[in-house]
Formats: sequence, structure tokens, C-alpha cells
Amino acid sequence: MITRRAFLRFFTGLFGLGLATSAYAMIVEPFWRMRITRYALTPPGWPRGLKLKLAVVADIHACNPWMTADRVRDIARETNALDADCILLLGDYVAAHRFQEPVPPADWASSLSILKAPLGVHAVLGNHDWWGDREALARQAGPTVARRALESVNIKVYENDVIRLEKDGEPFWLAGLGDQVAFVTVRGWRNPVRGVDDLPGTLAQVTDDAPVILMAHEPDVFVRVPSRVALTISGHTHGGQVRIFGYAPVVPSRFGQRFVYGHVVEDGRNLVVSGGLGCSGVPARIGSPPEIVLIELGGDPLVS
Repeated sequence: MITRRAFLRFFTGLFGLGLATSAYAMIVEPFWRMRITRYALTPPGWPRGLKLKLAVVADIHACNPWMTADRVRDIARETNALDADCILLLGDYVAAHRFQEPVPPADWASSLSILKAPLGVHAVLGNHDWWGDREALARQAGPTVARRALESVNIKVYENDVIRLEKDGEPFWLAGLGDQVAFVTVRGWRNPVRGVDDLPGTLAQVTDDAPVILMAHEPDVFVRVPSRVALTISGHTHGGQVRIFGYAPVVPSRFGQRFVYGHVVEDGRNLVVSGGLGCSGVPARIGSPPEIVLIELGGDPLVS
């Protein structure tokens, strides 16, 4: 029979464990456990002479006190230090949930303005960049405040656009998709949605057989991406944001665990999903630390 003292010790220990877990989830992992996650892969048909390094920054969700303008600037410095050929920004710069005090767009954009890469800095928008802009939602059209903020610091924003680039004389295409859930009947990914994405129209702008890299904030579009695209790169899921023994109880995707995180290969097609940097909803991360992703194309097989 359990004694009252033993019960109190058990309850106190359980309470302490809960406090420690909460502190870790809200302070340690979001603030201090940022990592660089590296992938090396060669998609089918990738040109033998094209070696390309892509630095990926996703889901900043700029807010006080978790993702301040100063911290965004530190992230930009760490990204520059990777010496990538291109820097890709995958959307959700805005914090549009309660419990978050948004950083003014001019401030987080100024922090991102220090990003530099030989082949440029390229951006798409995410769902929160739409959901956090009441005027854009009201008129059911952009440009959003986030887009204007990025363009004000000379960062190119793609919404169903492409650009042809070259590295060491080898061409490739970079395509950026409009957000797939820009408009919601009731805020939330489970509700009826309408996006501003146009995958066929985007790929129709590709005029030769050079490889295509697709930036798409949400990974769900991958089920429709043709093999013509060498690599799709997404964010949005935060790796589940809370992962217990590799399992994420809540994933903002129609496909659940299928595209929650990491390098996914289906039918010879390649997708990389970044766990991102910030928080959405509850300002906590467990088992999914913030990350900058570095992808090396044309190198050895996947290493991490």
C-alpha cells in the first residue's frame, strides 16, 4: 500500500519533470539547439559536371522573445558562413499565432538583408505570410506585407515563377511555387483551403532540359510533382515541432508522417523537408531542434 509521503514524493517528482520538460521545450531547444543538417545527393539524370550547394532557411516565424530580429540576423550570419551557391528562403517569416508578439516586417527583413550567395538569395512565401495579412486576405490577392518587406531589401520572391541560373557553365532552373493554402475558410490547415499555387503554369516556363529545383513551402504538392523536377525543397511542417521517438503526433499535412521531415524518395523523385527554425502555435519544440539545411547536389549519396 502506497503511503501518503511516497505519493507526495511521486507527485512532486512528476510535477518537477513536467516543469523541466516545459523549460526544455520552450527555452533550451528553440533557443540553443540550432543545428546544421546536411544532405548530399545526386538525383536521377543530374548533370555530371554540376556540383551545387544550397542553403535552406525555413519557417522563421519572427516574434519576441523567441525569434527576435537579432536572432534572425545571427541565423543569416550562420547561413552565410556555409558558403552556399544559393540561399533559399522557404516562407513563414511572419508569426501569426497567439502567444507570439510579431516582429515588424521591416525589422526581420533588415536582418535577412545581410544574406549573400554567388547565385543569389531566393524566396517563396508561406501560409502564415498570408494568414497574418488581413488586407491581403480581405482582397483575396497579394502582394502581401511579407513579400513587400523581402523585396524592399532586394530579395527576389517567387510566386509561380522560374529563373535560369548557371554554375561552372552548367545551367539549372530554380522554380518557386505560390503558397498552397493561402486562403482558409476557418484558419487552420484542416479546413477547406484555396492556394495561389500553379504547378503546371510554373513548370511551363522551363524552356530547356536543364534540371529543375522546386521551392514549395508546403510539401504536400510533392505527390503532383513530375519526375522532370530533380529536387523539391519544402518546410512548413517544423518536423512535427514535437517528435517523440521520431513520431510527430501533429503534422500540418494531409499526408501525416509521409512528408513530415527529411529526405524523401518516391518513384525516383527527391524531396527534402526542412524542420525549420521557429515555432507555430505553442512556442515549444521537442525532438525537432531548429535547423539550417545545407544540400549538396552532385556529390556522394545522402550522408546525414
